Amino acid sequence: MMRLKKDDIVLFQGDSITDAGRDRYDLKDLGKGYPLLTAGLVGMMYPELNITFLNRGISGDRVKDLQARWQEDCIDLKPTWVSVYIGINDCWRRYDAQDPTSVEDFKTGYRELLKQTKEKLDAKLILMEPFVLPYPEDRKAWREDLDPKIMAVRELAAEFDALLVPLDGLFAAAAARREPAYWTPDGVHPTPAGHALIAQAWMETMGIGLK
Repeated sequence: MMRLKKDDIVLFQGDSITDAGRDRYDLKDLGKGYPLLTAGLVGMMYPELNITFLNRGISGDRVKDLQARWQEDCIDLKPTWVSVYIGINDCWRRYDAQDPTSVEDFKTGYRELLKQTKEKLDAKLILMEPFVLPYPEDRKAWREDLDPKIMAVRELAAEFDALLVPLDGLFAAAAARREPAYWTPDGVHPTPAGHALIAQAWMETMGIGLK
């Protein structure tokens, strides 16, 4: 079932994977990743719906960073759909900066974002799992930290009746088709093919099949 309606406003929120090099001075710029691919495909397939897509992803962000800017970069924009893709930096900083985020803090902060969104906007939610592929080799150790955070995202999706895009499993399956580096050169940031995989998964979760 196609879930988008006429004049919907879809907000993409998250970190560098969502940011994808967008121009921060152009508030309509969608970057060069999955938000742009998604907006282009949906706009081509359903021009009559007049759907607006916004991107407010910021490279390096963690849940606590989203909390600090949620009023300005979400609530004030009055989206009807909020798509949240966050979590890999809450894991990564443990390994590159000795600055871990506990799964409890991650889940509590994430829940607060979703609670605000429902109470102030009653917007519909779509949550995207963070993922990591085992390339380079040291990324394998990240599973210890990331897996509980992925589970937290799944639990929050159920708690808030949100749609869930199961990216961790989808990327694992994709890496069985081609080597991990084909989808992401560092285990985290997608190649063009990786961004297309995300866009397709997002659309399918929203009931939009590619024609």
